[in-house]
Amino acid sequence: MKVIIPSPLLSYTRQQKEVDATGATVAELLEDLNRSFPGIRFRMIDEQDAIRPHMKIFVNGEQVFALNTALTPADEVHILQALSGG
Repeated sequence: MKVIIPSPLLSYTRQQKEVDATGATVAELLEDLNRSFPGIRFRMIDEQDAIRPHMKIFVNGEQVFALNTALTPADEVHILQALSGG
């Protein structure tokens, strides 16, 4: 399925803004992304296996909060990262 990567994570995907990944759940999708782009999962998921507060994951335009959210091959996943600073 198509996964849209936010600008802060493009260094992991060799500057690819859109990549393909597979998985029956969000967790499996992130594991597949991590196999292709080592280290990217840790930027999105914390040590307690939860989505980091500054990361947002959308499936077909709807935000998901659980890693066990089911996916289909036709889904489109957007990953967003909040930026802060002053």
